[in-house]
Amino acid sequence: MNTGTQRLSGWGRANTSPALVSHEESTAAVAALVRSAAAGGLPRGILARGLGRSYGDAALNAGGRVVRTDRLTAIGDVQPDGTVEVGSGVSIAELLRHVVPRGWFVPVTPGTGHVTLGGAVAADVHGKNHHREGSVGRHVVRLQLVDGTGEVRTVSPGDPAYGAVVGGMGLSGIVTKVTLRLRPISSATLTVRTTRTADLDATMSALQEADRTHRYTVAWLDTLAKGSGLGRAVLTAGDHTTSGEAPRGGVPVGGGHSTAGEPASSIAYSPGRSLPAPPWVPSALLSPTTMRAFNEAYFRAAPARPRVTTESIASFFHPLDVVRGWNRMYGRPGFLQHQFAVADPQCLRAVLELFSRERVPGFLAVLKRFGPSSGLPLSFPTAGWTLATDVPASPQLGPVLDRADELVASYGGRLYLAKDSRMRPELLPAMYPDLDHWRQERALLDPHHLFVSDLSRRLHLC
Repeated sequence: MNTGTQRLSGWGRANTSPALVSHEESTAAVAALVRSAAAGGLPRGILARGLGRSYGDAALNAGGRVVRTDRLTAIGDVQPDGTVEVGSGVSIAELLRHVVPRGWFVPVTPGTGHVTLGGAVAADVHGKNHHREGSVGRHVVRLQLVDGTGEVRTVSPGDPAYGAVVGGMGLSGIVTKVTLRLRPISSATLTVRTTRTADLDATMSALQEADRTHRYTVAWLDTLAKGSGLGRAVLTAGDHTTSGEAPRGGVPVGGGHSTAGEPASSIAYSPGRSLPAPPWVPSALLSPTTMRAFNEAYFRAAPARPRVTTESIASFFHPLDVVRGWNRMYGRPGFLQHQFAVADPQCLRAVLELFSRERVPGFLAVLKRFGPSSGLPLSFPTAGWTLATDVPASPQLGPVLDRADELVASYGGRLYLAKDSRMRPELLPAMYPDLDHWRQERALLDPHHLFVSDLSRRLHLC
């Protein structure tokens, strides 16, 4: 165990706080630390932290203990039924490097591979296939959890505790192992259809149609477009390339999957090389004018008529991972991500009109459709639409985002806690109506209220 005080930040770099950080080597070491905390040894509480990709303050614990999971990285053999047990500190990118050559793929991945399995469970992450396969909690077979008394538990779907842990933002215990059910694949590429849409009605219609015919769909939306161009987008829809399907664009296609951990050498997989981000970016490059020009160029570069290409796993699912530390490009103030989910498309339109009218300086935003909710109390996805927008942090931004939050709440929508850094706490019960049920189940797992975060303090979660 290495321990020392560090100032930690969220991925947006707009939230920071100091904590005593340790790197525990095993589940037994984590359990011993929690038992010490339960005996009064850690008055500011304890929190697990993976790779720090939650944007705001969800992985911060000011003045308390933060347990890094970067030593919990064992990966077991893939079983014939596609299940695999991994340490909670294993990232999705690391898991892909292990399982893709063996003919398997993760059931759900967010927009970066640099998310640990423990973090994925804590946020119940979703991906471009939520309309078909839901969030990651739907594909978990079981979890190993150290609860608030230091007991090591096995938690499975159907257990009352499962809903407190999955989506529970790390506030119900420390997950040390995850057993996940993978998806078989026969190549390391995807066949992708790309087109652009002229306005919000066309974008929503195209996404609905793409969801019926493709496993993975997403639209990159221009939040700065006005008037008749409001909601214009570049839409991509993809499916895993099958064996023997002709590659497009020169990406090789492999075939076959294996069982019990034996690699299928015909599936060559490389996540690609990453390049460092510039150490700083002039603030003038983050103005609405320059962002509008960028969005215009991106939109015009997309094909007006559908184009089909073959893409690698990395380029399709994790395009920003090619730039290491891209979050530094927003400069010293950092940035925020505002992501909400809502059933009513009129709310989506109202928020876009607000952002356009107030010239919120957002790069291209991401619009997806969600399938049914998992039913877990703090899980974010709920049937309908979700929009995520990155914006540079500034004092002037707060009132506009507060108005957006109120709009979302008035339509029965919610914000994503893994991305949030500034929502007002009084909106939380309206956005998450099962909050009290989560609190009850969490209290059974953590009777001493050991697990805390800056997020939980700010929102009065527990």
